[in-house]
Amino acid sequence: MTDEHNHEHQYRKDIINRLARVEGHLRSVKEMAISGRQCPDILLQIAAVQKALDGAAKLLLKDHLENCVVDAVHHGNEKNIIEELNAAIDSYIR
Repeated sequence: MTDEHNHEHQYRKDIINRLARVEGHLRSVKEMAISGRQCPDILLQIAAVQKALDGAAKLLLKDHLENCVVDAVHHGNEKNIIEELNAAIDSYIR
């Protein structure tokens, strides 16, 4: 995968903010488990973390399509970017 991005990422700040909230939420879920909270309560919060992660992933995919893929097409590099996207999707959705 390429490490350089010579184009703008419109949603990067929002993605980072979402991931920071997920990180905080996950720490809270861990504390719930440590303190012996009820299993259904913990499972509900784990589901909320998963949904939040899915939301961040969806926004990241949107950002990638709107910016990276468009930039690659403009620069004649669509084959590589599509291969990278397919590999990422295969890793994310199993």
